[in-house]
Amino acid sequence: MTPDQALTELRAALETALMVGLPMLLTVLVIGVVLGIVQAATQINEPTIAFVAKAISLALLLAAAGAWMLGRLVDFTINLYQRIPQLIS
Repeated sequence: MTPDQALTELRAALETALMVGLPMLLTVLVIGVVLGIVQAATQINEPTIAFVAKAISLALLLAAAGAWMLGRLVDFTINLYQRIPQLIS
């Protein structure tokens, strides 16, 4: 395996991780900012409100897009396993 092949595989792994993790991170970020603004405006500083809202939104996202995320991970893993003989030689 050459350094170029290793970097190509590492890049593909990082792209897959980014594509799978980005929707979850963005959802939690948006919910956190919106609730932070609402809590600042109403002067309600209760951390459990933000936590529960983030947990619910993350659960809804996983219910809606979990199959797509899992499909991306499975496709990447299958393609990686199929490329192993080419990487070794």
